[in-house]
Amino acid sequence: MKAGLTLPQGCDREFLGLDATTAWRRTIDIARRGEAAGFDSLWVYDHFQVDPPLIEAPVFEPFVELAALAVETSRARLGHLVMAAAYRNAALTAKMISTLDVISGGRAVLGIGAGWKEDEWIAYGYGFPDHRERLAILADHLEIITRMLGPGRATFEGRHAHVLDAIHEPKGLQQPRIPILVGGNGPNVTWRLAARFADELNLDAMTPDAVAAALPTIRARCEEIGRDPATLRVSVHIWGEAGAVAPGGERQERLGRYAEGGPGRTRPRRAHRRLRGRRDPRQRAGLTGARLPP
Repeated sequence: MKAGLTLPQGCDREFLGLDATTAWRRTIDIARRGEAAGFDSLWVYDHFQVDPPLIEAPVFEPFVELAALAVETSRARLGHLVMAAAYRNAALTAKMISTLDVISGGRAVLGIGAGWKEDEWIAYGYGFPDHRERLAILADHLEIITRMLGPGRATFEGRHAHVLDAIHEPKGLQQPRIPILVGGNGPNVTWRLAARFADELNLDAMTPDAVAAALPTIRARCEEIGRDPATLRVSVHIWGEAGAVAPGGERQERLGRYAEGGPGRTRPRRAHRRLRGRRDPRQRAGLTGARLPP
C-alpha cells in the first residue's frame, strides 16, 4: 500500500497567526519531509478561505502552490484533492495541469470535482448553483479537459463550457495522458463521470465498511459503459469518522482494513503535524491508488 500526504494549504486554519512567508516556508518544509519519509504523493485542496467561522488567514492558490512545489521536490506525485471545476475555465485548467506536468517532470495528477464550499463560492463571485448544476458543470469540464489532453485539436459545445478547434501544446509528459482523479461520493452522477472520464475515483471520508459496500456499485458503473472495472483505481480521503483512530496500532489496523477492501495508497491529511513532532487529535488521512478487486 502506497502512502500520500495532504500538505498545508491554509483552509484547515493551520496558518492562523502566521505571516504569509512563514506559512509558505512551513509548506515547503512539510513537502520535503514528506517526500524524504517515503510518501508516494503530495496533495493540496482547492479553497480560498478557511473553514467557518471565517477569519483572516493565509490560504494559498493550489495550482501556483503545486507549481512551486514541483521545483522543491523531485519524486512524489503532485495533485489536487480536489479542485472545484467551476473555479477555472475548463480549457485553462487543461493548460495549467499540462504545464505543471512538464515543470514536475511528469508527476502531475488532476484531481477535480463539483465543489461544495458555499461561503467561498459566494464571496469570490461564483454564485452557488445547486448540486445538479455543479455536477453538470463538472461534466462539461471533463469533456473539454479530456479532449484537450488527447491528440489533436479540441472542439466541444456544452451548456456550461465550450472550446472551438483549440490547439493545446504541450499536453504534458505522461503517456497516454496526465491522470485524472474525480472526487465524490455520488453513485448516480459522480461515479458515472469517473467511469467515463477518470483514471481514479476518490471517495470522501468513507469507512472501510462503506468502501466495501460501494465497490460493487462502482464496478457496475464501469461495466454499464463497457469499461473494465480493473482500469479505474479507487481511493479514499480519510477524515472524520473514517480517520477517528489513535496514532500507532489503531491507525495501522485501520489502514490495513482499507488495503484489504481495495484502496491501496494512503494519504494522511494532517500527518504534517506528526512530521513536526506534534500530535493532533483531529488528524486526517486519505487513501488513493488501488485498483478494484476482481
